[in-house]
Amino acid sequence: MSTNFPSVEEQLQIITRGIEKIVPHDELRRKLQLSKDTGVPLRIKYGIDPTGIDVHLGHTVPLRKMRQFQELGHQAVIIIGNYTALVGDPSGRDEARSKRLTEAEVESNAATYLAQVGKIVDLSRAEVHRNGDWFGQMSFAKVLALCGRVTVAQLLTRDDFAKRYRDEKAIFLHECLYPVMQAWDSVEIRSDVELGGTEQLYSFMLARDLQAQENLNQQIAVMSPILVGLDGARRMGKSLGNYIGISESPYDMMKKFMQLPDAVMKMYFELLTEVPLDEVDRLLAGHLKEAKVTLAKLVIAQYHSTADAETAAARWQAEIGGEALPTDIPEVALDATLLTDGPLAAVKLLTALNLCPSNGEARRLIQGSGAKLGEEKTTIATHDQQIEVTDGLLVWAGKKKYCRVKLI
Repeated sequence: MSTNFPSVEEQLQIITRGIEKIVPHDELRRKLQLSKDTGVPLRIKYGIDPTGIDVHLGHTVPLRKMRQFQELGHQAVIIIGNYTALVGDPSGRDEARSKRLTEAEVESNAATYLAQVGKIVDLSRAEVHRNGDWFGQMSFAKVLALCGRVTVAQLLTRDDFAKRYRDEKAIFLHECLYPVMQAWDSVEIRSDVELGGTEQLYSFMLARDLQAQENLNQQIAVMSPILVGLDGARRMGKSLGNYIGISESPYDMMKKFMQLPDAVMKMYFELLTEVPLDEVDRLLAGHLKEAKVTLAKLVIAQYHSTADAETAAARWQAEIGGEALPTDIPEVALDATLLTDGPLAAVKLLTALNLCPSNGEARRLIQGSGAKLGEEKTTIATHDQQIEVTDGLLVWAGKKKYCRVKLI
């Protein structure tokens, strides 16, 4: 049967970019070939637990891969984990979650999640399911039967559970149900491929076992590396404060991109853009600041517009480069009684405005000529320089921290 699918080699070239592991690797080629021969698209699964309201760039890595599968002619199947979210994903956690979400919180988050996911995946051509549609109908007897398919020994092969067990930390029974529920989702929607991070391998393989027990075709795990956050070390996450949200303003996204460590730029280009890898190498061999601006504009344009990205880049260049004042200068209250005896020492001013966390940090900033005053950015010369503080005085602590004094 002739189809409009690209060749298997062309599909593999697109699918495997930015992928760390495919399990079982050889089966993907066979599935793609069978799909092309029969004209039946593969069913591509990605599950999202609506435990928060911000989709960040780490979430977009598998979602972008799903969009690529869509453009190759395959069927996107999104699972909104409204029941798994009630449990909480234990992956990578050294401790159990201290707070579990309510059903109302999960439903509210789910609506926001879909609006953001729609910026990446074509929802008009995707299936969207809530796993509460099947778990909510299960009797306790059926839950027991499902649990009877998985042994405790199997669960303890998960790195997170194994580590907690060794460290004698609590593993709650409801957490053990999470990978079983995630795997059963694959049975319900008959997935051919599941997308996610490498930390999900256990659940992906458990899904293959359950599918085989149900006499279904077994899915293939297509796993991306974990996108590190702005600290360049830990995985991107809102709780760590090292994330870039796709619903943030273009300028806020730009400012965060420009904080990105140089060492992780190649990963960001590979996982978040379509720039050919040889072109990425050329960009990174040149001026790194320019490469970072290029990266930021490419990503921002995906979630806003090219014009928005260009405007954000121009504003960042002007404000950080000193050609224009920032438009979002915060006001910080300063107790006027501190000025009773006249001018305020520079170190005291910087710490009182919370621009520096300590006197030592303020001294180092001043010694490095990083502390400045006013629209003209007059450099503070010494740590004991006496500053005439007036209402509205603009104070700079480096290029990225600044405020106006609000005397109270």
